Amino acid sequence: MSDTALEEVRERLAAARRIAVLTGAGMSAESGVPTFRDAQTGLWSRFDPIQLASERGFRADPTLAWRWYAERRSAVARAEPNPGHLALAGQERRGRPLVVITQNVDDLHRRAGSTQVVELHGAIARTICLAKCGFREDDPARLPPGEPPRCPNCGDWLRPGVVWFGEMLDPEQLYAAEAAATACDVMLVVGTSGMVYPAAGLPLAARQAGATVVIVNPAPSEIDDCAHRVLRGTAAATLPRLFAG
Repeated sequence: MSDTALEEVRERLAAARRIAVLTGAGMSAESGVPTFRDAQTGLWSRFDPIQLASERGFRADPTLAWRWYAERRSAVARAEPNPGHLALAGQERRGRPLVVITQNVDDLHRRAGSTQVVELHGAIARTICLAKCGFREDDPARLPPGEPPRCPNCGDWLRPGVVWFGEMLDPEQLYAAEAAATACDVMLVVGTSGMVYPAAGLPLAARQAGATVVIVNPAPSEIDDCAHRVLRGTAAATLPRLFAG
């Protein structure tokens, strides 16, 4: 990453009236949060992802899937926001109009202090009803007993509030993400491979609407060609430099 490229992006950000930031798994990697597939180690390596993250798999073996997510919840709870998360939250505290659109389910953006967060894939600490009766609990400590517990409203199983294989994104969250992408002057795309849609389509939508698109990633992504600038670096190292001063 050249100093010239970094300074150019810093100037674009400083002049921007609205900033959107799309974040993926690489955003949280430096906080020690493993990706979904990276977490399939040890006991879990012998299970198909569909068994752990689909309604069909959950209903086939609710205890197995619930214990998998309980382990992931514990790992996420131990993680802390890294300097990249804190840099974004710091901009919001300074009054900058900045919206974070995240594919991550770890809630680290909110824990860092960001309030304008669009959670495309849900939140792992949240619990909802498998039958979609409307039950929701954001604090795992307040859940009824059981592996998994039963919904206190309708009696069906409770499940993690994340998007599973074969499920559609929450329409409200997707609309909010698309609105932020098409309204921004600069979109930062941080730590995402660009392989998962519809999130991967947001940078192109932003560019077509006139925004400057900047990718921050240590490795090439599927959407590098969409960007005006590609900064090779990690979130924790690069974002504080972009927003310094």
